[in-house]
Parts: sequence; structure tokens; C-alpha cells
Amino acid sequence: MATTDAATMEKIVALCKRRGFIFQSSEIYGGLASTYDYGHYGVLLKSNVKAEWWRAVVQERDDVVALDAAILMHPMTWEASGHLEGFTDPLVQCLGKCKRRWREDHLRDAKPEGELRCPECGGELSPPRNFNLMFETHMGPVQEEGSRVYLRPETAQGIFVNFKNVLQFSRKRPPFGIAQVGKSFRNEITPQNFIFRTREFEQMEIEFFVPPADAGHWHEHWLNERMRWYTELGLRPDHLKLRPHDADELSHYSSATSDIEYEFPMGWSELEGIANRGDFDLTQHAKFSREKLEYVDSGSGERYVPHVIEPSAGADRATLAFMVDAYDEEQVEGRERVVLRLHPRLAPVKVAVLPLVNKDGQPERAREIYQDLRRRMPAEYDTGGSIGKRYRRQDEIGTPWGVTVDHQTMEDGTVTLRDRDSLEQARIAMTELGGELERRLAAPWRSPKLA
Repeated sequence: MATTDAATMEKIVALCKRRGFIFQSSEIYGGLASTYDYGHYGVLLKSNVKAEWWRAVVQERDDVVALDAAILMHPMTWEASGHLEGFTDPLVQCLGKCKRRWREDHLRDAKPEGELRCPECGGELSPPRNFNLMFETHMGPVQEEGSRVYLRPETAQGIFVNFKNVLQFSRKRPPFGIAQVGKSFRNEITPQNFIFRTREFEQMEIEFFVPPADAGHWHEHWLNERMRWYTELGLRPDHLKLRPHDADELSHYSSATSDIEYEFPMGWSELEGIANRGDFDLTQHAKFSREKLEYVDSGSGERYVPHVIEPSAGADRATLAFMVDAYDEEQVEGRERVVLRLHPRLAPVKVAVLPLVNKDGQPERAREIYQDLRRRMPAEYDTGGSIGKRYRRQDEIGTPWGVTVDHQTMEDGTVTLRDRDSLEQARIAMTELGGELERRLAAPWRSPKLA
């Protein structure tokens, strides 16, 4: 078997459409730019990504609790956070034929010197103007000044405004964290690269509150923990890197920020940011709300505003990275096979049960096996087409194991268990099948691309 690193964005987009992972939103009306709908397998895959994140940051730790804050928040939240005033991008518009809009800073990065022209048609560009990235809407029946609210551009502020509530009920003391997964909305000027940059996206964020003197230590801790999470779930280490921000890149409140970058088909791009945000957020919200947002040690009486370490990841970007890294093409017996070598814990379906032929009692026996397995793990029963076509379909959605019910099954109660990555097949008793699959699912896994 000859294996190649063949992933391109075009192939990933085509696979997502062909196998029901992700579709263009409102496609029957021509689509809505930079918005996407997740189909059955896409929902399962992204749900598994989020579940693994929850497992790593909450279930397996004693110092992080969960939160689900509302998308709509009091408008003063965004005044305190600086989003109303400072959450802007410099916008220029083509004055030539195409009339497209661009971010001036992105164009300047590509051409540091000289006059900027439209990358699409070469036309002259308008002077830059600031463009606020927040989506604005109104609450209540009348659109008036007092009814203006915003769709949140990040989940972090919902955590900060709930710091006092969580501190009271959770019986935690710094260092401790609050974790949240939820939708955010940014009116991006130039969304691009499929689900990498969209106007509606899902974040997985932790705000980790620490004593001020310990911020450097915990920043380093989360850099290591987050890198480990990606590699343990199968991303190749040579396709990941930590990139510390230069001084001129840092937000005014940050003393240190590093991005975890992944080598996507379009190049190295941010997968997750880990920032040392200092005490900026809690101080700002305390100032605007006139509520004390500090920690008081009941024993010593010490008071301080905790500093915050923020690991902020995108669920959509992580899903895309796992798909890109898993995508593979190989020649098997003279035929090309497309396969998603997803970590079994991320795979939308863990096992497919396939009767070899649709007669001789095989479909009934296969369905009995399927009904038993689906109680243990996500399973699929597939009878459509030849056995080869069904295996190829399961390979493309990343199903790690296939169970074939055949003539021998009807005689001695054994089935063929096929491995997605090695293509090895073994006979196993039906009565042992569930336990064997659970053992394999729990076992350490290593991407065949690392061999």
C-alpha cells in the first residue's frame, strides 16, 4: 500500500459534501456566504471533538468547572470589554469593477511597500475606515436606541461576568478555571477557507483564574496541556507548532500570548490561542458594574483580583484540522482508496455491521449484532451496494472497524472484524465482539501516518 499526504482544501470540501459532513447553508437559494450547515456525520464528528475537550478540561481535572452563558448579554458588557470601541478591522473597498471589500491590514501584510490595489481586479481602493465586527440586533418589539444588543463575538465575557456567581457556588479558590463551549458571531470582512474562518462559529474556551504571582507558571502549563491534547487525538506533531506573539502583536492587556498553529493545506494558521490576560477583564467589569470581582482568602484575609490564563480554541477549526490530518489516499490492489484515519474516539461511527449478501438469514443476524453493538457505541447497519462499496463508504467517513456477517457466521457464530487502517481481518466469535471493540476503543492509538 502506497500512502501519500494528499489533503487539499478542495478534496476536503468535496468529501464533506459527498459524505454528508458539511453543506453550504441555504444552498437551494444559492447559499449564504461563509455560513455552513453540519450534516449527520459532521454533527457527530464535531460533537466528539467537543466531548473530548470537555473530557480533558473538566472531567479529568479537579480545578475547572463548566458554564453555559447566554449569547445575548447586557450592552455594557461590550463597553467594559472594549469591543464597542476597539473591536474593529480596517476596511477598504475596490473602486474598480469588482467592488469587493478587503481588510487593509491583510493586504498590507502581503505587500508591505507601495500602493495597494484590489487583489481581485487590480482596481483602486478606497481610503480605509474602521468596521466594527459585532452583529447588532434589537431586543423587544421596538427598534430604538435603548433596545440595541449584540450577538456575542466571543464566549469569554460570559465567563468573566459570571466569575462572582461561580466563585460562590463552586467552592473553588484560585487557581481554578471556568470552561465553556458556545456559538460566537463576528461580521468578518473576508471570511475564507471553508469552515476555518466564518461569521458564525463555535468556541471552546477556558478562563483560568490564578494568583498574580503564578500567572507565568500557569501560562506555561496550559501551553503544554493544549499541545498534548491535539497530539493525543492524532494530529501529527510535525504539523503543529507553538508561535509566541511578538511584542507588536500582543493585545494591550496581554503580557504573553502563543498560538498553536497547524499546517492546513493553505499554510500555517492559528488553531488555538493561549493568552496571559492579566487582571484586565475582571478589573474592567468591576469598574463598569460597580461590583467587586476579587478573591478573598477566608483564612488570611488576603484580597486580590486574579489574573487570567485563557486557552481559546475553535471547535470548527479543530474539526477541520482533524479531518485534514486524517485524510489519506492509497493504492490497494490497484485501486485508489480514500480514507479518513480519524482517532477512533473522534470517528462519527465506531463500527459498521455489514451482511455479505441480503439472503440466507444474514441480514437478520447482522441486525441482531448491530442492535447489540449500538448500545455500547455509535454503530451503523449498511446493506446498500456491494461489500467493497460499503467498505469504501465507511472508510471515507472514518469508521475504524467493520463487521461482516457471512456464510460462516450462520454455521459457527463467528464474524469477520476488519480494521480500517491496516485492512487486517480476523475471525471473532459474536459473543466476544462487543468486548473486543470496547477494548480497542479504549486502547492507545497512533496515526498510521506516523509510521
